Amino acid sequence: MSGESATDEALFAPAAARNGAAILEVLRDVLRDFVPRGGHVLEVASGSGEHAVRFAAALPDLRWQPSDPDSRALGSIAAHARAAGLPNLLAPVALDARARAWPVTRADAILCINMIHIAPWAATEGLMAGAGRLLPDRGLLILYGPFRIGGAHISASNAQFDDGLRARDPDWGVRDRDAVLAVAAEHGLRLDRQIAMPANNLSLVLRRAGA
Repeated sequence: MSGESATDEALFAPAAARNGAAILEVLRDVLRDFVPRGGHVLEVASGSGEHAVRFAAALPDLRWQPSDPDSRALGSIAAHARAAGLPNLLAPVALDARARAWPVTRADAILCINMIHIAPWAATEGLMAGAGRLLPDRGLLILYGPFRIGGAHISASNAQFDDGLRARDPDWGVRDRDAVLAVAAEHGLRLDRQIAMPANNLSLVLRRAGA
């Protein structure tokens, strides 16, 4: 790292500090099986950019592409990236998962952390469509966040969290895993593994099937 300090543009998300180590453990495990050395990982909805810096530093053999639709988030990602000075961390790009065309045209893996429950359902649909376009055969889409299973919450805290989200925006909410997987299947993505995570979250690892 360069040793520079982040500027005032840099945002800091408490959740990123809490869940980063656990997500990195999943990434180390799954990416080594499917992503070649020098492979390209697209992070959709990078938020503050703290995860992008952490993962790019820990996985130096992979090129890390952060993205976000929000201009303030893009400024934060860029600020954290400048401070980190990592050669494999690419400049952030503006990407709205709902868009029909993305500024990135190919990726060996796509990571999306804590997005689909704080975005309209159209963002989930767009994420799956984009993954279907970008990923090669056996390419991975890795999702992290809270999910309902069979329509039911897996904890009381998740139910309370869901109520709070829907009170803020009726288009938000904890999504049902099977509904997410059904949309994924429409674009050639199948569940490879499901990993229980701290604080009643899940990592869903989806793999693109061959044509």
